[in-house]
Amino acid sequence: METPARNLIGKGTVIKGDVESSGDIRVDGRLIGSLKSNGKIVIGQTGVVEGDLTCKQADISGVVKGILKCEELTALKSTSKVEIDLITKQLLIEVGAVFTGKCQMTQPTVQPVSK
Repeated sequence: METPARNLIGKGTVIKGDVESSGDIRVDGRLIGSLKSNGKIVIGQTGVVEGDLTCKQADISGVVKGILKCEELTALKSTSKVEIDLITKQLLIEVGAVFTGKCQMTQPTVQPVSK
C-alpha cells in the first residue's frame, strides 16, 4: 500500500488557488483559496488561510478565515485566530485561542479527494 504524501506550504510562500491532497498538509505560508485533504491539515503559527478547509483532522495555530468542515477533531491552539463557520465532530480550544464564528458539532459530510 502506498503511503499518502505529506505536503508543506512553507513560510514566505503565497498560493492563490485551490489545493487538494490525498495526504496530510501543513501550511506555514499563505493560501488564498480552498484546501481539501483526506488526512490532517496543520496551520502553523505563521500560516494564513483565506478560504474553505475540508479534512479529516485540523490542527490550527495560525490564522484561518472561511468555512472549516472536519470529520474528526479540530484543535485550536493558543496562538490561533480564526473567523470560521465550523462543522466538526470534536473540538479542542486552548486558552488564548481567538474563535469568532459558529460551531456545529455533528458528523459532517466530507467528500474525499479523488486519486
